[in-house]
Amino acid sequence: MVSSVGIRSTNTPEGLPAADMVLRNGRIYTVDQDQPWAEAVAIKHGRFMAVGSNAEIEPLIADYTHVHDLNGAFAMPGLYDMHTHPDLALGPKYSDYLDVGLETPSPDQVREATLRYATENPDHEWIFGKHFVHYAFRKAGLKPGRDWLDSFIPDRPVAIMDRMWGSCMANSKALELAGVSKDTVDPNNGYIVRDPLTGEPDGILVDGAYALIMAAMPPPPMHALTRAYREGARFQSARGVVATKYVHVCEQRLDALRAIDLAGELPVRVEAAISWQDDIFPVRRRWELLAGERHYYRSKRLNANAVKFHFDGTAEPRTSYLITPWPNEKTWQGSLNLTPEHIYDMVAEMDRKRIRVIAHCTGDGASDIFLDAVAECRRRNGSGGMRHQCAHSTLLDEGNLARFAELDVIAEFSPVGWFPSEFTIGARSSFGERLQEAYNVRGVLDAGGVTVMGTDWPVSSIDPWFGFETLVTRENPRGEMEGKLGRSITPQEAIRMLTLNGAYAMGCEDVSGSITAGKTADLIVLDRNLLEIDAKGNWHKSQVHLTMVDGEIVHDPKGWMQGTDFESRITSPVPDLTPVDI
Repeated sequence: MVSSVGIRSTNTPEGLPAADMVLRNGRIYTVDQDQPWAEAVAIKHGRFMAVGSNAEIEPLIADYTHVHDLNGAFAMPGLYDMHTHPDLALGPKYSDYLDVGLETPSPDQVREATLRYATENPDHEWIFGKHFVHYAFRKAGLKPGRDWLDSFIPDRPVAIMDRMWGSCMANSKALELAGVSKDTVDPNNGYIVRDPLTGEPDGILVDGAYALIMAAMPPPPMHALTRAYREGARFQSARGVVATKYVHVCEQRLDALRAIDLAGELPVRVEAAISWQDDIFPVRRRWELLAGERHYYRSKRLNANAVKFHFDGTAEPRTSYLITPWPNEKTWQGSLNLTPEHIYDMVAEMDRKRIRVIAHCTGDGASDIFLDAVAECRRRNGSGGMRHQCAHSTLLDEGNLARFAELDVIAEFSPVGWFPSEFTIGARSSFGERLQEAYNVRGVLDAGGVTVMGTDWPVSSIDPWFGFETLVTRENPRGEMEGKLGRSITPQEAIRMLTLNGAYAMGCEDVSGSITAGKTADLIVLDRNLLEIDAKGNWHKSQVHLTMVDGEIVHDPKGWMQGTDFESRITSPVPDLTPVDI
């Protein structure tokens, strides 16, 4: 049965406007429960005009309609990546910062890379970059921090991020230039690790505390941010992403995104989330942006109607805030970066302004308080407010699973830790037996909630297909480690999670997220039918043959539309990101 807009009957198509483009002879999985499958779609003015069989679409073809034969290829709605950071992943490289270049470097490898960078860049005042891994230091019997860095570079400021971007390691010179001493008061959104006897900083700054270091450094150059966002978005579109959230932005980063948008080089829809605090870098015009300046950046492809904050820390330094003490701890539950009262008032105020709150919550205690804050927000403002987002949702309390649906809160999960890997087992070993409970997508779905995926690049790969596959398998996609972590979901649930649920998380499910007549023509064509093959070892190898956003071709590696009116305006090549980059 045909689904269409402006067509009273398939038997009376006379006088109706014809389609601009028709794709036919496909296996099109629509994610529309009223019409799950179709053979063909008709597109006009960037929207699906009709969805149905080849015969039903045929009357909408005129002499000017571009018709493309899919030859049985599998098509589906485009993907939604609901949390990622191209600026943090690629900005350091294009700013010519230090890049150790390994996924899990040893202390010796960090030292060698830092010394090599110092020698090759004698004119750089700061040695800053990424990354080190806490548990790699523990394995080597070493303590990262000021003394370790001072042992080989004492005279130039050095600051190196950890892989989770949850802490920074700084030497004495960097601490001095940043004005960080034993008298420095911890910021609300983080803390300075100190010597227990003297109170002197030991060179590890956690969460928002490392923004003190960032504030002392020159900001990243605009060309680096612009290139990072351009290449990140281009890579995403090549992997089938049509919409994304870039979380933690400042006025400089918004300027970079706007420049790409103005140049017609933004191939994905972007919701940018302004940093509520200086969690990673200084935000000079935060209050002006939240007061209304953010609308300056608004376009069909870009909006900044969201705010992001770190409510707690991360697993590796044991700063995730738990309801009960951490394993082998008597009282330590982790770190809260804001008071519950702060959260209550902030969520309610942002909700009144129609600004989405995206709250970093890795511990079950943090998400518990965030859900309480949204409940209070609904009490103050009434129902029908913004759909706020619980970011990462690493550990969730069983009693809170149903609250996501009750409060209309989006549960966002990041794939870095939901399958076995050396990094997952090492960085999250502090969770102990609770590691199997992590990323409980199955639990939220069973309780009726809406779940989405955010790659959280550079913490994990920007390629969504690794997370996509492992939602279904919960196994290492490359076969690098045996076993499973957590409970899997079905292929159909995974597809919905990365398509229609993503649109719901952006508040646009009525106009996008499924292949439905009247919705925006967002579609991808793949080299394999996801629902006719085993996900294990296959889905992450999927190749995207076409990506369409708003009826515009933004990725066409086969040249299907070359020489037509629909030839892609995005002419930049797909960036060749290394395995560490992705």
